[in-house]
Amino acid sequence: MKRKFFIRGLLKDGCVLLRHGSRHDIYLNPLTNQKQPVPRHAEIDDALAKHIRKCLGLSY
Repeated sequence: MKRKFFIRGLLKDGCVLLRHGSRHDIYLNPLTNQKQPVPRHAEIDDALAKHIRKCLGLSY
């Protein structure tokens, strides 16, 4: 999955960018107060995308 489409989906579901890291961006779900790093690769593996969304408390 393209990273920009994945990020667009996170933002649509209410997550916000908390901060930029050196190799990852940290996103926060304000409803669950859970944080998860998202790598800055052009492509994000579907299994990793599912894991990130699950850790943020979102459905896939």
